[in-house]
Amino acid sequence: MSTTAAPASDGLSSDELIAWLRLLETPGIGRASARKLLAALGSPQAIFDAPTAAWNELLGHKLAQQLAQPPAELPALIERTQTWLTQADDAPGTRAILALGDARYPARLLETPDPPLLLYACGRLERLGAPAVAVVGSRNPSAQGAENARVFACALSQAGLAVVSGLAEGIDGAAHEGALLGWGGTIAVVGTGLDRVYPRRHRDLAHQIVKQGLLLSEFPLGTAPLAPNFPQRNRIIAGLSLGTLVVEAALQSGSLISARLAAEYGREVFAIPGSIHSPQSKGCHALIKQGAKLVESTQDILEELKLAAPAQPASTESALPTGTGRRYRKTDPPPKLAPPQTEHLFAPDTDRTDKDQQILQALGFGPATLDALQARTGWSTSDLSVHLLTLELSGEVERLPGQLFQRCARA
Repeated sequence: MSTTAAPASDGLSSDELIAWLRLLETPGIGRASARKLLAALGSPQAIFDAPTAAWNELLGHKLAQQLAQPPAELPALIERTQTWLTQADDAPGTRAILALGDARYPARLLETPDPPLLLYACGRLERLGAPAVAVVGSRNPSAQGAENARVFACALSQAGLAVVSGLAEGIDGAAHEGALLGWGGTIAVVGTGLDRVYPRRHRDLAHQIVKQGLLLSEFPLGTAPLAPNFPQRNRIIAGLSLGTLVVEAALQSGSLISARLAAEYGREVFAIPGSIHSPQSKGCHALIKQGAKLVESTQDILEELKLAAPAQPASTESALPTGTGRRYRKTDPPPKLAPPQTEHLFAPDTDRTDKDQQILQALGFGPATLDALQARTGWSTSDLSVHLLTLELSGEVERLPGQLFQRCARA
């Protein structure tokens, strides 16, 4: 095993990198055991220079035996990691591995009880020093939920905050899209190695994040998208952030893990309320009952965090496309967002017909069945269906599961 390569990154020499990888990839040596060894012996190199008697005393005989034998896959992992750190890439951005003690390691993570021992980063490392807010929620949001995530994330980014999320489908992806349109940028904390993108449909989004934000992971290169990795990465999302905003979430949503961790870390928790009839709002309502701050606009978040929104530069003042309730395809460019005016999301549209306006008034701001709309309007089912389809195609109404219809906000 060669140890004569050039330094692996600004913070780690090749020897240090090899020692870190060996420590963290030894079977049976989890974060708790590794932290115990580091606290007693100082560094990974010092751990492997220590006598086995010290390992026995700290870990017991079985784990000490595991530590004495380098993992069979370690040489391949070392080569893969050193190649990743040095290879040319078609997307700009710094590649680095940050260990505890590195000056670039995010200070807010050090305030949490279980900070990652090693962080892989790709993109603009300065994002780690910026104030940040996490925006999380359902992987299967309503069109309105995805819209809210984009609009709130854009406004937070335009206020100079980095928006942290997990690159998952749904709310996460929408939050990253919106945040990329402001100067605060975004940080995507992923549950795989940084040589993989999951889900694959977010490949283009990940490349854009590398240019304008930061991809971050504690998992070694080559790590597949394993189910246990995603709840584990949620502690990093919460730990990097001054507060966590849950946009839309069912009661069993993984985003509630991030909210719970944020509360445990003494950070703020925010939630956007929704209809009492929507399953995707029940998680947010539960958080509000438990003390999360109900938010209706980004100003609510900025005030709670005691942050002032700076003046908006002219370059960001472009309009959100009409009918933004639709889901964006992989090939779509991120939408151009203006600073959201959330108190006027349902402003009247002079292009609507009288019948369209009557249906929207009958819908109100919560989901409704076709039978309920028929009772409210007195129209026939066929007339209602025709006008609802027109409003769906224009992006003003969304069809939900269970034959429910819901009005979509227009920024």
